[in-house]
Amino acid sequence: MLWAAAASNYLTRTMVTTMRGSIVEAIPMSDAQFGLLTSAFLWVYAFASPFAGFVADRFSRRKVITITLFIWSAITLVTAYVKSFEQFFFLRTLLGLSQACYIPAAVALIIDFHRGSTRALAAGIHVTGMVAGSALGGLGGWLAAEQGWSRAYEIIAVPNLALAVVLFFVLREPPREGVTEAAADGALPGIRLGDALLSLARPGPFFAMMAFSLVQGAVSWMIIGWMPTQMKEQFSMGQGAAGFSALGFLYFFQTVGLLGGGHWSDRLSQANPRARITLAAAAVLVAVPAFFLTGWIPMLAFTLLSLSLWGLAMGVVGANLMPIICLTVDSRYRSTAMGVSNLCAAVSGGLAVYGVGALRDAKLGVNLILTFAGFGAFFCALFLWLVNFTLKRNQQRNAP
Repeated sequence: MLWAAAASNYLTRTMVTTMRGSIVEAIPMSDAQFGLLTSAFLWVYAFASPFAGFVADRFSRRKVITITLFIWSAITLVTAYVKSFEQFFFLRTLLGLSQACYIPAAVALIIDFHRGSTRALAAGIHVTGMVAGSALGGLGGWLAAEQGWSRAYEIIAVPNLALAVVLFFVLREPPREGVTEAAADGALPGIRLGDALLSLARPGPFFAMMAFSLVQGAVSWMIIGWMPTQMKEQFSMGQGAAGFSALGFLYFFQTVGLLGGGHWSDRLSQANPRARITLAAAAVLVAVPAFFLTGWIPMLAFTLLSLSLWGLAMGVVGANLMPIICLTVDSRYRSTAMGVSNLCAAVSGGLAVYGVGALRDAKLGVNLILTFAGFGAFFCALFLWLVNFTLKRNQQRNAP
């Protein structure tokens, strides 16, 4: 059930990137303004995420999920009728505010359903819904080209509204790990925002996780936001073909990484829980040479190779992100920690998307996007190694 909600969450946030031509034709805007549509979403999403995570720690996650799903679906429907950049911009900010609440609540709920050897695989299966929604962003580009971008928004919004109604009646709240007392509706009166933030602010492995999220968000959103347009122009592809190529390869291999990485992580973690971290770091490191190769030799085959390897790495990371967070923070504040992680990724991602748009407006070459991504991938692997190192050092220090 949450797989479908996750697909809705990512489809409605990313489909704008694949219908750029149709939107700009109807609502004139510069490349920087178009990039700002995604950046505005990400920045609002970012700064709302820690508070949204706290709401999921404090109140019923079931209610948080269903209410926010209904709200972002309604916003998607209203977006079909905007007439100006300013209106579009405003609704994108509201979309970011509503969607910030979903992931911390949904992932924490899944983690509480899966406490043993299925944790990473369950989380990975859920993230495949996000991948499916992102990949279907290419469908938005095709619908926009065939029937107009407004009609595309209508077609996508209505089933999402129906899904919100279904989830309201069928979704259930599991008992929370590490919590012995909770109200009948799932609320936890003892959870306070100040205590959560103070707990996360203590120096430790979560600091390295935040650094990882900053770099990973910049690389991922730069690719999602601009590679469809870049491939369309560089390789003379149609709008729909470019969207499906850029995002299709990325998300197909991300799905492979989510399922395979989740399965292997669950097996390896039985002997060493920190194996989840080393597996994710190794997967990210494999993508580094491909990014550099693509930057030096801009061929379609190399571009697709780098997108595929990054997708595979992000799949392994996605399956293990919440399980790794569970290793680094107090169990009472997992959703808040996920919200802080989303804050880091979304802020840097918004800056990266806007920055590439500004470079395009300045007529500077951005064919080296994937070269920049190569440096980012290297630092992602480095920060994951630091998470593992810090966690191991703390465990040795606390050992009897």
